[in-house]
Amino acid sequence: MNKSVVGFIFGLIFGLGLIISGMSNPAKVLNFLDLSGTWDPSLAFVMGGAVIVTYLGYASVLKRKAPLFAESFLIPTSTELDSRLITGAALFGIGWGLGGYCPGPAFTSLPLAATGTLYFVPAMLAGMWAGRIMPTLIRQTTSP
Repeated sequence: MNKSVVGFIFGLIFGLGLIISGMSNPAKVLNFLDLSGTWDPSLAFVMGGAVIVTYLGYASVLKRKAPLFAESFLIPTSTELDSRLITGAALFGIGWGLGGYCPGPAFTSLPLAATGTLYFVPAMLAGMWAGRIMPTLIRQTTSP
């Protein structure tokens, strides 16, 4: 089976899971993050289930010598906590807390054309673009 078809099928399953679980609803996400107000713990169960499924998936897949559609596994080897990682994680958390979206649910909600999504997705893409070019710009301005 073609890699693109497999990717599309799994992306569709992922998107449906986001919709069914409520993670594509920013109000539900914001209520989960509001510990002192209208806290909604239901997404903790969604995340817990995702962690368990991911753990079991990795445990079974990594027993294989190679993935089905590639020559080798692409597993990150760096364990370094650098400023780019910390800054990126902080910006991700701030964006998630302010907008109620992270990238997967934002793209899943885009076809609904909700006003928040129409603002969030372009801002997210601009942030991704800026994060990609900033290291190059910084190197160019600091090099002799």
